[in-house]
Amino acid sequence: MNGRGTAEKVAIFRKLFTGLPHVYGTYDPVSGFARQVKAPVTDDVIYKHLKGRQPYGVYLLVKDRTRAMAVDFDSENRQTVAEFVAKAKHYGISVYVERSKSKGYHAWVFLEEQGVLARKARMVVRHLLNEIEEPAMEIFPKHDALDTNAQYGNFINAPLFGLLVKQGKTVFVDLMSFAPYPDQWALLESVNRLNESVLDSIIEINNLSHVPTPKNLNPNSENGSSRHGLPICARKILRDGVSQYQRNSCFRLAVHLKRLGLPYDMAVAALKTWALKNKPTNGKKIIRDWEIVSQTSDAYNKPYAGYGCGSEAMEPFCEPSCPVKQGRKSNVTVSLGKAC
Repeated sequence: MNGRGTAEKVAIFRKLFTGLPHVYGTYDPVSGFARQVKAPVTDDVIYKHLKGRQPYGVYLLVKDRTRAMAVDFDSENRQTVAEFVAKAKHYGISVYVERSKSKGYHAWVFLEEQGVLARKARMVVRHLLNEIEEPAMEIFPKHDALDTNAQYGNFINAPLFGLLVKQGKTVFVDLMSFAPYPDQWALLESVNRLNESVLDSIIEINNLSHVPTPKNLNPNSENGSSRHGLPICARKILRDGVSQYQRNSCFRLAVHLKRLGLPYDMAVAALKTWALKNKPTNGKKIIRDWEIVSQTSDAYNKPYAGYGCGSEAMEPFCEPSCPVKQGRKSNVTVSLGKAC
C-alpha cells in the first residue's frame, strides 16, 4: 500500500507486535487447532503471516515487561468496545480496535518501545474494565511476569493475517462505522505509545496500589470513618446499595473489608447480602454470586489498599468533609495531561 515494500511492512509490524523472540503461536486455519512453535521469530515468520500462509501468535510478556496490551472482547457488542475506548481516552490512553478472526474485537494499547512493567499495564487495563462493569474480559498478557508456572505465558493471534484480511477480519476498524481503515499501514505507523509514567499517574490517582492512610485520619472519627473503620462512602454503599458500577463498588467494598481484617469468606457472604439491595438501571441484572467471588478474590489476593476516592463508583457517595479525601487532596497531586 502507498508504495511500501515488503521489508518496510514487516519492520512496521515487528515494532508493534513483538514479544518473546524464540517462540510463537500458530493455528491451522482449517481446523482451528492451535499450537506453540519453539523457533526464532524471524522476518520470514512475519512475512508468511502477512501473506496468509501461516498465522503468527505473539507472546507479549518478556520477563516482567510488555510492549503492548490487548483486551479480547469476545462478542459482537460494539457498545462495550466503544465504552472501553471512551474510558481509556478519558485517561489519555489511545486504543486501536481490531476485528478478530472469529467473532468480537481485540482492543490494543501500545506501550513505549523499551516496554513497561506488565503488572502496571494489567492493573490499569483491569481498572478500565471494572469502570465499564466488564471485569470478566480476557486481557493479554495474562501474567505479571514469567516464572516457573508461566514459562512462556499465553500467545494472542496477531492482526493482519493475510488469508483473513480479504474477509474484513484481523484488520483495524474505525470506531465510527466499524469499517476497516483504508490504509492499515498508515494507521500502524502513526500509533500513540503509552509511557509508563502515565500508568503510574493513573495507578496513583485511582488508588490502584497501596496508599498509606492519611496522617490526619482518625479511625474513630464520625466524619470520616465509622467506629468500625469504614469511610462514609463505603457505609452509604453498604447501607443503600447502588444502581450502577456494581462490580467496581463490590471490589472497593471488598478492599475496605479486607483492611478491617474481615476473613475472606465472611466478606463474600456480606457482599452477597449487599447485592440484594442493588437496583441496577438500564435493564442490567444484579451482580451475580460468581462475580462477587471474583471481585472479592482480586481484592484479597493482591495488595490493593486504596480508598477509591475520585472513582466513578465512589464519587456519588463522597462527602467533602471526609478526612480520607481531604488527606489525598493535601498529599497527592497528579497530572494526567491532555486526553487524546
